[in-house]
Amino acid sequence: MSFVFAMPEYVQAAAADLANIGSTISSANAAALAPTSGVLAAGADEVSAAIASLFGAHAQAYQAFGAQAASFHRQFVQLMSGGAAQYAAAEAANASPLQTAEQEALGAINAPFQTFTGRPLIGDGANGGLGQAGGAGGWLMGNGGNGGASTTAGVAGGSGGSAGLIGNGGAGGAGFSPGAVSGAVAGTNGGAGGHGGWLYGNGGAGAPGGAGATGLLAGDSGGNGGNGGAGGGAGLFGGAPGAGANGGAGGNAFQSATVANGGNGGNGGAGGAPGLIGNGGLGGSGADGGVNQTGLPGNNNNAGGNGGVGGAGGAGGRGGWLYGAGGDGGNGGVTNGFNVGNGGAAGNGGNAGLLGVGGTGGVGGAVPGGGTGVTAGASGTGGNGGFLDGAGGVGGAAGAPTNGIGGNGGNAGLFGAGGAGGAASGFFGHGGQGGLGGRLNGAGGAGGAVTGIHSTGGNGGAAGLFGTGGGGGDASASPQGVGGNGGTGGSLVGDGGAGGAGGVNGSGGTGGTAGAVGNGGNGGSAGGLSVGGNGGNAQYIGNGGNGGNGHTPGTGGTGGTLYGTAGVNGS
Repeated sequence: MSFVFAMPEYVQAAAADLANIGSTISSANAAALAPTSGVLAAGADEVSAAIASLFGAHAQAYQAFGAQAASFHRQFVQLMSGGAAQYAAAEAANASPLQTAEQEALGAINAPFQTFTGRPLIGDGANGGLGQAGGAGGWLMGNGGNGGASTTAGVAGGSGGSAGLIGNGGAGGAGFSPGAVSGAVAGTNGGAGGHGGWLYGNGGAGAPGGAGATGLLAGDSGGNGGNGGAGGGAGLFGGAPGAGANGGAGGNAFQSATVANGGNGGNGGAGGAPGLIGNGGLGGSGADGGVNQTGLPGNNNNAGGNGGVGGAGGAGGRGGWLYGAGGDGGNGGVTNGFNVGNGGAAGNGGNAGLLGVGGTGGVGGAVPGGGTGVTAGASGTGGNGGFLDGAGGVGGAAGAPTNGIGGNGGNAGLFGAGGAGGAASGFFGHGGQGGLGGRLNGAGGAGGAVTGIHSTGGNGGAAGLFGTGGGGGDASASPQGVGGNGGTGGSLVGDGGAGGAGGVNGSGGTGGTAGAVGNGGNGGSAGGLSVGGNGGNAQYIGNGGNGGNGHTPGTGGTGGTLYGTAGVNGS
């Protein structure tokens, strides 16, 4: 038996198209009427008159036929439009009883579950009211409700509802932002995202924290920002986890003759985690601290208040238990104003599961205004690679213009390369250390490179049983910079990593020591009045690394005790 399905909206659209075609043809016929039906004879002879009469008669016959065709076309379009209307009416008449029957059947099924557990078997959870959590989805199927945003001081945004077996978690509700008020009122925390279905479903996104209040009257300090909500986890067999939300910004202080401080930035929320397969959610960024104000002039040289501290970045979510990369960590918040505290620490990259790459660490928060005894926020460490196989994540870059330190690279699992250390670009910076290579086989991660004056490249990571040590961080673009040392080669077999190049009037890094079998790493070279790095030593079988070039050349490493030659000194 065959079936025919009619969709009213498609039939109505076809009728409209036919009507447009008919209108176009009628316009063309009207335009052709005068020039074709009134053809003049070419001359006064009988032949010319006969030809003109023939063309005119043909044009009149065409117009008569066209009028009949147009009438038929109009009737056809009317019938098609009427049919579409009848189809739509029949569909609407049938839909109401079916929907009613469906709702009644679903209500009968859900009633006992709702009575005894407070949760239906099938159906979406209700959205939360102001500052209230979203309802949970049905035990079998249904999405969690969204959390309600907060509109009241001291009340956090509602958490998103969790799904049941199959469904998506609800999004969290946003935290409250008081605006410009007196009293350093803090922003409230954003709600966390709901968990996706146990079997399958996406995790809900975390909600941002509310911004702290801005000072309204003279002497008012800014309020602290609220923390961002964490992302919800995903289902066991599929779905993406929710991302962590950003923290709320700290409020700015109001200038006065008294001390008024800027509010601290809120912390970013952690990224959600997947089930068996999938990448971890991104961590939210920490918010910037509020700006303090300089004191008004007076006899006592009134001092300004303290600037707000930047919030910490959220950690990236772990990767899937079976396969998946870890999520990237959130960036730390910037500390604003003068007489400030430390910058916000960045979030670490998420670790992978069995197979996968670790997440990248976040960038540490900067301290643009400086201050006595203050430091920039620590950069995030790269996540570890999968337990069986997977490279470590890259360390976060240093965000500070001075004294910044790049995050360390993540370590690999049994197999895989270590993650590279984070770079540093400011003055007196330090590149992050490279992560460890796979415990069985894998190269160490490279040390983080540096570009600022008087900076030091990160050391390369060591290899496992087999593998090459990571190269030291390059400082060739850093005047008076020091290259990082090369990492140690694999315990059984592996060459040492090369030392990083030094900057002008700087020093090259020392080459890494080889494993039982392998060559030592070459020392890093440097320009100007510099010192070349020493070559790495071999152990039992292998050659020593060559010394780096420089104003004071580096010394070549020693050869293996059983077999091998010493490295050549630098020039």
